[in-house]
Amino acid sequence: MNGKSISEVVHESISDLHEIGLVDEMTMRKFDAQCLPEVKQYTAAQIKAIRQSNKLSQAVFAHYLNTSVETVKKWEAKGAAAKRPNGAALKLLSIVEQYGLSVLDGTFAILVDNDKPVTKKESYS
Repeated sequence: MNGKSISEVVHESISDLHEIGLVDEMTMRKFDAQCLPEVKQYTAAQIKAIRQSNKLSQAVFAHYLNTSVETVKKWEAKGAAAKRPNGAALKLLSIVEQYGLSVLDGTFAILVDNDKPVTKKESYS
């Protein structure tokens, strides 16, 4: 399996079947949706650690996440004042934890053929 997980191998196989026309577009979309990883839930300490690892104040972190400073304060609070992120905010936290803030500020680059970085301003072709 070349170090791939079972789900990666199955997804690759279904994708191959889609490419040759044995799996229709709707089935492929449903399968892709089922393969998305669950978004991690974060504790107040974990959210604070993500912010601090990026060397940001609560105000700047809130700006990156397009939310209010009060919301970030509540996410990082303990006890009755605590609030947990959900929806898009939770997904953004997950992305920032995994890839860093460069994903949100436009400096993120992905490596494609020949290790050439591609940013949002360039095309993949």
